[in-house]
Amino acid sequence: MTKPIAVITGAASGIGKALAEQLADSHRLVLVDRDEAALLHVATGKKDRLVQVVDLSNTEEIDALVATISGLEGRLALLINSAGITHRSMASETELAVIQRVMQVDYFAPVQLVSGLFARLNHDRSLVVNLGSMAGWMPVAGRAGYCAAKSALSQYFETLRAESHGLGLGILMVYPTFVATPIEQNALNASGKVATKSRSTAGRVQSLDSVVSKIMAAIHRREQRLYFDYFTRFATWIYKFSPGLYQYLMRRKFQVEINAEAAER
Repeated sequence: MTKPIAVITGAASGIGKALAEQLADSHRLVLVDRDEAALLHVATGKKDRLVQVVDLSNTEEIDALVATISGLEGRLALLINSAGITHRSMASETELAVIQRVMQVDYFAPVQLVSGLFARLNHDRSLVVNLGSMAGWMPVAGRAGYCAAKSALSQYFETLRAESHGLGLGILMVYPTFVATPIEQNALNASGKVATKSRSTAGRVQSLDSVVSKIMAAIHRREQRLYFDYFTRFATWIYKFSPGLYQYLMRRKFQVEINAEAAER
């Protein structure tokens, strides 16, 4: 009971799982994911943990999760919104249900969790960690819904930070580029099935260990934003000052995906 609490969504794989491993000794973990088997595997051997099987696309299940977390005794130190899904499909061909699911998991779920827990998070001087993306402020072909969700996530929490200035709540926005995690392996296609075509990337694909190490350092320092490489800064500069050039370079880089999508149609 003396350990602080860390809530981690998407804890069954990828960044969420790796962060759970890093925090297992110092925190009481609330591990959240919809993949029960994988989640139980992550929880194996960890004494201070609570497993919560939750589908973050279901608002009623999120409400139940909020109630469970609210009832826990002890300091709520961390809320890590690591769960996320993406899609690889042209906007004009993607079913609305796919966009809605991506928006729900990547944007509305973190907002619902923070909204429901705000009083507790503020009182406990908690740190909320959100997995954003460079796609939140720069368009990436074949990922319109994902870009929209990450943009909304960034704008909401950057605004919440400004409104919460001087209060107890801390917010860390993590802005990686391409990371070697299962999110891309489980990307949806235009109809909501698992995408079969390979993804295109820009810049260096970052290793999971490197990303998690930097996130942990940023958590300890209670930083506000975490950027990972010069490529992101350079691409941001191009998009800001020459958006037409950025669009041209981005379309050329992702032409393989665009052609594959056209071939499937």
